[in-house]
Amino acid sequence: MRFLTAFFYYGVIIPVSHLPFRLLYVLSDGLYVVLFKMIGYRKKVVLQNVANSFPEKTTNEHLQIVSDFYRHFCDLVVESLKVFTISQEEVNERMKVINPEFIDRFYDQGKNVIMAGGHYNNWELFAMAIDGPLKHKAVAIYKPLTSLFFDKKMRESRSKYGLEMISTKKVDEEFKRENAPLRAIIFGFDQSPGSAKNSYRHSFLNQDTAMLFGVEKYAKEYNFPVIYSRINKLSRGHYTTEFVEAIEEPAKTNYGEITKRMNSLLENDIINQPEYWLWSHKRWKHKRPADFVQQ
Repeated sequence: MRFLTAFFYYGVIIPVSHLPFRLLYVLSDGLYVVLFKMIGYRKKVVLQNVANSFPEKTTNEHLQIVSDFYRHFCDLVVESLKVFTISQEEVNERMKVINPEFIDRFYDQGKNVIMAGGHYNNWELFAMAIDGPLKHKAVAIYKPLTSLFFDKKMRESRSKYGLEMISTKKVDEEFKRENAPLRAIIFGFDQSPGSAKNSYRHSFLNQDTAMLFGVEKYAKEYNFPVIYSRINKLSRGHYTTEFVEAIEEPAKTNYGEITKRMNSLLENDIINQPEYWLWSHKRWKHKRPADFVQQ
């Protein structure tokens, strides 16, 4: 199995990764036909998620969002393959951080920060680009892949331009580190929690939603400012990262306030340009348990 995995990586992924972007987007156009028109990859999940999130829209409007999503998703697939061999110059050209001073002010105050974002636009390219423009050391919390081979290759590709990768199993250790450089610790907060009972619930895209609570938990415990990171898509393969809001004193916030605010900011981004969110994720698989009590 390991031999086949390595063969696929070196025989398929790496050769494709070396292709110029213009050819990668030809592949993306073909992949769109296969995934959307022919196979219908997770199409039922995507359609249901979109319809439930936008009940005020017509069926034709739902279908247009779904079609646009698959086009963007296929671009993400080929762009994610490109990150294995992309140069730092090209990373900086294709993902520009437009206001690093928004976070740098916390570095000047001697504060670590938490950078919160969703699976919106190209988070892989964001991960590769983010360390360079900041004064803080960028640290990303990630869930290890099942395949040890691909987990290693993913970590190597994401971290080759400065990002430090920390497993979800070692989050507590990361926050307790002493004599560490000032860090911007990156959390993705829009996944479905592992447990329906051990989650925070609130409305998100017109649905009762189980939300991850990690950002708020660590922000309040260590009083690290929380910054919302927005990724904007300018054109195929070209993005910007913008820091748009900070919660500067998390320890003084009410329970649930940070979680609701971060999700509200992401929700507004999705409403404005819905095709750029990861609709194929089974975001609402956890229904509210009958005995659920908000902590």
